Amino acid sequence: MKFLILRRITQISILVLFVIANFYGVKILSGDLSSSIVFGKVPLSDPFAVLQIFIAGLSISANAVIGALIVFAFYAVIAPRVFCSWVCPVNLLTDIAFKLKNKFGFKGERMLIMSKNLRYFMLALSLVLSFMLAQPAFEAISYIGIIQRGVIFGASSAIGVAIGIIAFDVFVAGRGICGHLCPLGAFWALASKFSLIRVKHDEEACTKCMKCKLVCPEVQVLGLIGKQSGFVSSSECISCGRCIDVCGDEALKFSIRNLRREK
Repeated sequence: MKFLILRRITQISILVLFVIANFYGVKILSGDLSSSIVFGKVPLSDPFAVLQIFIAGLSISANAVIGALIVFAFYAVIAPRVFCSWVCPVNLLTDIAFKLKNKFGFKGERMLIMSKNLRYFMLALSLVLSFMLAQPAFEAISYIGIIQRGVIFGASSAIGVAIGIIAFDVFVAGRGICGHLCPLGAFWALASKFSLIRVKHDEEACTKCMKCKLVCPEVQVLGLIGKQSGFVSSSECISCGRCIDVCGDEALKFSIRNLRREK
């Protein structure tokens, strides 16, 4: 439960900082996840949103570019898809859906089966449509934006979107939003290919209970479990730590990979 608690503290704290900046004027973190500023000095921007704006041919401020580079460098280096599991508010909703699905016994055979690669198609489609429509396509309809702005600015429209996301994951496709459809998740999977902090597996300590695979939202990344020691190399891992939390063998942990040794 350690990493689950840390993730929830991080996710909620970020939203709270946005809320108190908006309603109470405490400017520690102002704006939203698409564009924000820290202590009124350091700009932060969503690199995927900025990329869409650039492809759409719209003007981009220097601060937006600087903010995008800062955020890109941080997430690309630290760990795969950290945004998805430690920052994105939609992760809270999909985790609720996962618990509901398991509690009420909704099985996989009742659900729509989608390829994990569909998200990369959605990523490419977002960029193509941004160029064709001359506006940031995904950013214009982003459920992530609707949810986080609903929390930050108190917009009731986010409630319906939140219910829709939970219902989709429960009744249509398990982990369907984050694991199959989200172009932002695909963007960060590509961007964090060489990130340093990864889940490391110790094959000698592993008893092959496979509890890790039961809780992993991207189970395809755990192919080495029970077979060999090493790092989870796939950047589709969302670095959530669920597998570490449930491993009673202490066969899994976060560790820093040696890129030089891997060459």
